[in-house]
Amino acid sequence: MDSILIPGRLARSHRNARAAGVSIRFDQGFANALPYADASFDRVFSSMMFHHLPQDAKLATLREVRRVLKPGGALHLLDFLEPGGHSHNPLARWLHTSKEMQYNTQERILSWMTEAGLLQPRPVAADQRLFGSIVSYQASAPA
Repeated sequence: MDSILIPGRLARSHRNARAAGVSIRFDQGFANALPYADASFDRVFSSMMFHHLPQDAKLATLREVRRVLKPGGALHLLDFLEPGGHSHNPLARWLHTSKEMQYNTQERILSWMTEAGLLQPRPVAADQRLFGSIVSYQASAPA
């Protein structure tokens, strides 16, 4: 991700949080080099971000998630599923033609979670939208 864009995105997130009346601490960093100590979090949530990562950063990101999760902590990951050539929806195929999306298969995501040291990776929900399939995954850190 272009580091020049990050301050603007953080500012927008601050505005959205204020408008919603919630108190959230925002930190700048990269998913494959999280600025937190080992075993810092009970939960890690990733929403509609994973497909943006280059292929070589996806496993590194999941390893970082594993590193910052407390024993027994959980990862909740929501993202697009690569539509593949079998998709009957031309809009979904067009929107998801990026190089990064071709690696967002359910099998690969679950495999990367396992390789990163996360336990019981599994899809827990799926939804078909006009712009493609969205899948929710969960996995946990060893206790």
